[in-house]
Amino acid sequence: MSIPVLTFFNNKGGVGKTSLVYHLAWSFADQGKRVLVCDLDPQANLTTAFFDEEELESLWYGSPENADTAKTIYGCVEPLMKVGDILQPSLQQIAPDLFLIPGNLALAGFEDTLSGEWPDALGSSGLYRPFRILTAFWTIMQMGAAQTGASLILVDVGPNLGAINRSALIATDHVIVPLGADLFSLQGLRNLGPTLRRWRKDWKIRRDHWGESDFQLPKGHMWPLGYVVQQHSMRMTRPVKAYDKWMRRIPRDYQHFLLENSSDAVPDLPKHDPDCLAMIKHYRSLIPMAQEVRKPIFHLTPADGAIGGHSNSVAESRSDFHALNQRIWTKYQLIGRAPQVNFGRLE
Repeated sequence: MSIPVLTFFNNKGGVGKTSLVYHLAWSFADQGKRVLVCDLDPQANLTTAFFDEEELESLWYGSPENADTAKTIYGCVEPLMKVGDILQPSLQQIAPDLFLIPGNLALAGFEDTLSGEWPDALGSSGLYRPFRILTAFWTIMQMGAAQTGASLILVDVGPNLGAINRSALIATDHVIVPLGADLFSLQGLRNLGPTLRRWRKDWKIRRDHWGESDFQLPKGHMWPLGYVVQQHSMRMTRPVKAYDKWMRRIPRDYQHFLLENSSDAVPDLPKHDPDCLAMIKHYRSLIPMAQEVRKPIFHLTPADGAIGGHSNSVAESRSDFHALNQRIWTKYQLIGRAPQVNFGRLE
């Protein structure tokens, strides 16, 4: 039985996606769920949130402890670009219940290999290698989950619709969409829905084409689990009418473009929408403080500078992220049993 994969994805960058994954991973671990995080963004911003420069240098340039493991996701897939096979991930333990498969800027070099194997997966013979390459991310993540006993895999990806993200989504059971109250974020949402449906359909065609595969393949469900509205304190620096306009568009656009639901019975605001998993504040004053000490904002202490009003914000952030991870876990369990009830024509 495979471990569920939740990928955080929007075609628009700058919506706080990486920070969301980072804090949710810590929050799940704090609540006793063993979590594996995988950084599939070639910019590796999630990995840099966990490690300082010396640690990154060791991960990216140091030799692996043995020839059968790799310290980053790129090291795991690099042999596939030659004549080798996937390497086991050498997982980084961040906390007792939190593990990471680190990212690597070199992962961008895997894009062309993935692009070339996509049409080859519809060939008439020799399908082992194309499918092995296309499902490499899923295989590596499941290896890591087996090593750690993780009950959940969280994935960060870049804000694009390229071959790396297509393979990341093939590996995905559920998609969570981070959003901001702005035109560009909603345009990313409009691009995302049709893309997920196309990738899901195309992957099913390839799976069916192979028939009896030589190894286990991901199902590539890509079921939308919901969305998270981030940085909604932006209304303090923007005209209220402009902010409210985009906030009111979010529920309808999510229903229409992600779920293909054209019903008029759509909530007027995210806070009334069951598909809205949370509305997370930016916590602006805490972010640089947390980045300096490489902690989630809800782990900040007076020794880190979280005193006075900051201490109240720390407690508030802890409560916000705990509520969000509970919402995600509950909805995952509900939808995982009967996804067809929730996703309209995506199913």
